[in-house]
Amino acid sequence: MMGLLQRVREARVEIDGAVAGRIGPGLLVLVCAERGDTAAEADRLLDKLLKLRIFADEAGKMNRSVQDVGGGLLLVSQFTLAADTRGGNRPSFTQAAAPDDGRRLYDHFVARARALHPVLETGRFAAEMQVHLVNDGPVTIPLRIAPPGMV
Repeated sequence: MMGLLQRVREARVEIDGAVAGRIGPGLLVLVCAERGDTAAEADRLLDKLLKLRIFADEAGKMNRSVQDVGGGLLLVSQFTLAADTRGGNRPSFTQAAAPDDGRRLYDHFVARARALHPVLETGRFAAEMQVHLVNDGPVTIPLRIAPPGMV
């Protein structure tokens, strides 16, 4: 399971011209399930991103998590994070989870995030979305949680 975290001052996702989700300060997280991922990888990814200390403390040092600062989470499904660009000029997406598996894992991830974090908004799985953000820092961090036995 992969996530691309962007610390933001604000972010929103639009679908068909309407705002589907909007947050103020917090994290925009692009989420991707890969082949072989299970709910266990989704849970580990969520636990890591909720505890990752990438927000400033009083001294300006990155020492606080999104939970510590009460920031929002905007979760957006993004299968293209699984792109393999090693073999030419057209990305391959064969490592992305099959659509049904991807939806199931994304839905699990969102449901668990709702239970653990009070400020949560989402995009919509498999929708054509426009994501708007004001990156804070900028701070952009990739996270990858591989199934056991995989790199």
